[in-house]
Amino acid sequence: MRIVKTTGELAALIAELQGAAYLALDTEFMRDQTYWPKLCLMQVATPGTAAIIDPLDGNLDLSPFYKLIAAPNIVKVFHAARQDIEIFYHQGGVIPDPLFDTQIAAMVCGFGDAASYELLVRKLANVEIDKTARFTDWSHRPLTSRQLEYALSDVTHLCTVYEKLVRQLEKTGRASWVEEEIAALKRSDLYELDPANAWKRLKPRTNNKRFLAMLMALAEWREREAQARDVPRNRVLKDEALMEIAAHPPDDAAGLERIRAIPKGFAASRSGKALKDAIEQGRSAAPPKDIEVPYVRHGREPAPAAVDLLKTLLRLRANDIGVAPRLIANSEDIERLAAGDGDVAALQGWRADVFGKDALALRAGKLAIALEGGRAKIVKLKD
Repeated sequence: MRIVKTTGELAALIAELQGAAYLALDTEFMRDQTYWPKLCLMQVATPGTAAIIDPLDGNLDLSPFYKLIAAPNIVKVFHAARQDIEIFYHQGGVIPDPLFDTQIAAMVCGFGDAASYELLVRKLANVEIDKTARFTDWSHRPLTSRQLEYALSDVTHLCTVYEKLVRQLEKTGRASWVEEEIAALKRSDLYELDPANAWKRLKPRTNNKRFLAMLMALAEWREREAQARDVPRNRVLKDEALMEIAAHPPDDAAGLERIRAIPKGFAASRSGKALKDAIEQGRSAAPPKDIEVPYVRHGREPAPAAVDLLKTLLRLRANDIGVAPRLIANSEDIERLAAGDGDVAALQGWRADVFGKDALALRAGKLAIALEGGRAKIVKLKD
């Protein structure tokens, strides 16, 4: 097993990989005790080469590797790429491109919602992965041979999975569907952790401007604290505490202590004093103007029957084309469609062709769902 621990060893590996058509990639990291993910291992494979890169053991400059994963002539293959990309973006300043995500491709190829890597390896590579090492503390050294073999298997079998999915996409003509989904993964704003935008993670379901102004100040304070101390957000203060304070801002330290979600003695701590400053900032902030709260439905509530019909239509169309329903539209999309909202992803691109246009026709009374032989079917109505 090839384990790269020095800059010289990494340079030799990169020289071998430069001419590859694609790289299968994965990372192992820890972040349950920290805000920033701690990169522990990187795995890379091509049909002829496989290696583990160990950034914790040895003197290793990773900048040549980050340059490699930006190379335009090599496809970078991941399974469920978002967390891996986040690490590369923050530690190397790069988003891998061109990019291929086998989880997205699997949804297009009919393997269901969020197909696991183990499922794809079993179905496409005919291999059962030994999962006994999946809960490893990857920051611990030394790692056992079984742990290292498990880590490497995350990319060696990925080569087979990738090649078979690509052939299936070529056969069905749906490669462009996957490209459209992957383009969204390459947006840098997905990975930028701007404290000013931290309130969006809390998904407030109100347009109340005073509440939002307070929540923005509180969430920004917590995000800055978590980043500076390198601890998880909820280690600073839990989400429910921020929401309760935003709804009912306390006037003093005693009022802060009475909030159930606030730890005892917190108000008198350094963080407690900083929180009180954030509360005052939120209290004095001007109400936000023209702010878009994506978790608040605008307009009328959808009729439950309309939601049920659209969900049935989605299942039928997804089954017809062999695509995971959730890839076409999620529950929020369905509710927005039922309420008459036209700004829905399901009405754009390939989704419109396979579902969106029919959804509009159903809503307009030009399409129906009927039973035939005990099974639901789509019926186009005559004008």
